[in-house]
This record gives sequence, C-alpha cells and structure tokens, in this order.
Amino acid sequence: MNVIYLDNNATTRPDPRVVDAMLPYLREQYANPSGLHQFAQQARHAVELARHQVAALIHAPPRRIVFTGSTTESVHLAIRGVLAASPDRRHIVTTAVEHECVLRLCEQLEREGYVVTRLGVDSLGRLDLAELEAAITPQTAILSIMHANNETGVIFPIEAIASIAQRRNVPLHVDAAQSAGRIPVDVKAVPIDLLSFAAHKMHGPKGVGALYVRRGIRLQPMLLGGHQEHDLRAGTENVPGIIGFGVAAELAGRYVAEGAGDVRRLRDRLEAGILERVRFARRIGDEANRVPNTTCIGFESLEAEAILMVLSKHGICASSGSACSSGSLEPSHVLTAMGIDERLMHGAIRFSLSRYNTADEIDAVIEAIPSLLAPLRRLSEQTMPTFSAS
Repeated sequence: MNVIYLDNNATTRPDPRVVDAMLPYLREQYANPSGLHQFAQQARHAVELARHQVAALIHAPPRRIVFTGSTTESVHLAIRGVLAASPDRRHIVTTAVEHECVLRLCEQLEREGYVVTRLGVDSLGRLDLAELEAAITPQTAILSIMHANNETGVIFPIEAIASIAQRRNVPLHVDAAQSAGRIPVDVKAVPIDLLSFAAHKMHGPKGVGALYVRRGIRLQPMLLGGHQEHDLRAGTENVPGIIGFGVAAELAGRYVAEGAGDVRRLRDRLEAGILERVRFARRIGDEANRVPNTTCIGFESLEAEAILMVLSKHGICASSGSACSSGSLEPSHVLTAMGIDERLMHGAIRFSLSRYNTADEIDAVIEAIPSLLAPLRRLSEQTMPTFSAS
C-alpha cells in the first residue's frame, strides 16, 4: 500500500542529501569534536560548518547558535536559562495555545512559585497585542510566544510582539519549530532574543535542535559538565545529527527563498477539495495568515480518532492536534482556547504537507475522503440524541 504522508508538522521525511551527508560521520569520521588531534578537528570543522548553515537560515551570527537535542530542550534552556539568570523576576507571559513543551514547563514553574499569564486567542487563533502588552509587569522575566501554531498553522505577528518586548525591556523567546525552514525567519531584522527550532521539521534528522541566543542575553546552562556549545549545553555533540541539520537548513533556505508556492497551492487544493465535497467539513483558523503547508479541518459530529484510523487503513497519514498529545482523547487545548464548537473540535484533523507531496497524492486524498467518511457520518447521525417537542 502506498503511503500518502500529510503529517509533516509532526516530523518530515529526511532528504536523501541530508542522509548522505550524515553517513560518513556514522562510519569513518566518528571522532569526538572536542579532541585536539587532527581526526577530532576534522569533526570540529564539520560541526562549525553546520553551525554556519543553520545560522544562515535565520540570518544569525554562527556563534549565537547553540546545538541541543530537540526543540523541547531548546525551549527549556531558553526559559529556565533566563529565569535562572534573573532570579528577582518571577513572572512569565505566554499563550494558551503554545506547544506542550512550553505549557507543561510553565505548569511546573507555577509549582515552583512562578506566576504565569496565559494569553487567550480569538476564534481564528489570533492574539490581542494590547492584551499582551498589558500583561507585562516589572516582574516579567520572559515572554515565550510561538511563531506558528503547530495545530492550525496560524502565524503570530512576531515583528509586533518583538517590538513590544524590546520597548518593555523583556526578553522574547520564540518557538519557531513550525516556521523555521517554511517561512522567512530573520533575527537580524526582528529583535528576537531567543529562538528554538529543530532539524526534523525541515527534512533533517530527529534528535538535534538549536537555540539562537541574541548577544547580551543572560542565560544560565541547564546541563553542567564539559564546555561544549559555549558553556551553555554540556555533553558530546551529536555530530552526525548536526551535520544533517546543517544540510537540511541550507536546503530549507533555498525552499523559503523560492516562496513555498508549490506547497501552498497543494494545501489550498486539498482544503478546497475537501470543503467542496464534504458538506459537514469546516476550516479552522485564520485562512489568510498561516504557514503555507498546514490546514486544520473540523468534521462535524465525528471523532478524530475514528477518522484517522479510517484514513490510515487507506494509507493516508494525518494527525489530530500535536504529535506529542495525539495519544490523548482530551480535546485539543488549542481549539478549546479558540472556542471552537465541540462538534467540530472533536473531529478536527490537521493535514500538513511538505515539498515531497504531489498533486496526484492530493487528488487521491480529495477523491477518497468523502467515501471514507460517509459510513462514520451515517453512524454518527444514527446515534445522535433526538428530542421530541413537549
């Protein structure tokens, strides 16, 4: 059975050029880059080349890139690192629709005595910037705001948010896991202080992430040991993963420069085809302001788990919400914060495309979905409660 993979916000297929670049560092060039001998220095040179490639994707100085094990680790280093460096400030501002790695960290920080303000969003997933600025106090240690939402693809106005943070003298951390490598991200043009992202969202390997740290930002390390990564992340570097990240970032930079038009057209084609053929389907989120590869569609009165099982049996891979919480039957915290009707929220499916998807695949999905969902809809209608007039 051929697989049609539309779950690229969870992870992406590694580009063959990425894999080819990594293989020598899994076989012959296995030295520890912290060594002083020539063999080790060859690995060090490769790591630093990759640092330049990753930095170029977001227009950052290479020295400001810290390699980590994931976006989640980068997020923890950014938030906990700033808090540890500013112990007198005990307030954090974030949003109610962040990824679990931010939300769960903030829950833990509350248990440790910090105060967390979670900003709401409207029905399209948009922030109120006036509410954001009003939430900042003299005790605010950090703002942590995502760039693009992992479930809906909605883009937050990071330029305006960064301007507010700069004016109020509060460090801004941005989770760019879903935006870096898909839309332009420029830390030279926008005063972002810390930015987290990872290789596996841009056709690179899993298990390697990065944190950009603007010069002058005070940050305490979370892992102590060796002096790797400018004393901010101890531990022997994942050399093959970093090499792969560098190649993936360079390729992603070309993709962003070309405008991601092909993926956007395929996304729009998929969305329009489903909405036209399935009368109980509704788009969720801000249509005009989202990353080009993502659409979130709610199927009224259906359950996402049932939809995904049916799609999977026919080789179609999609998702309900974020991959980190897709094993849960709880409603999406993102859609709950948006106030989406429960009949749509429980049947919300995220389709996320990549540059590997084809028009034939999209047409096959559009053709298949109405017939695949029809039995589920009939069963739902049969089990819907009915009320007689009294």
